[in-house]
Amino acid sequence: MALALAELGRIEKTLHSLNYIDDENRRRVILRQLLSNRNRALLAQIAVTHPSSLHELATTTGRTPGNLSRTLKTMERYGLVRLHKGERGKLRPEVPYRDVQLDMTLS
Repeated sequence: MALALAELGRIEKTLHSLNYIDDENRRRVILRQLLSNRNRALLAQIAVTHPSSLHELATTTGRTPGNLSRTLKTMERYGLVRLHKGERGKLRPEVPYRDVQLDMTLS
C-alpha cells in the first residue's frame, strides 16, 4: 500500500510538471506567486542568514512553520531552494544561488 501511494505521488508530480510545461498562463501564475516580493525577501533572508531549521527561519521572518514548509517545498520543486534533512527530520533551507535570472517571453 505504501509503495502504491508513493507511486501515485510521483505520478501526480509528473502530471503537475507536464501541465506546467504545457500551459503558459499556469507558468505565469506560478512564477508570479513564487517570485512575489514577500517570497523574494524570504529567499534573501535564507541566503544571508543561513538558518539551521524552518523553526529558526519562522522566528526571524514572522511566518508560520507550516506556511514556510509549503512555500519552500514549492520553491524546491522549481529549483529555487534546497531543503536538507537534518537531525530528527528538521529541514534546513538553502538558497544555492547568488543571483537568479528569469528569461520569459511576454508576448
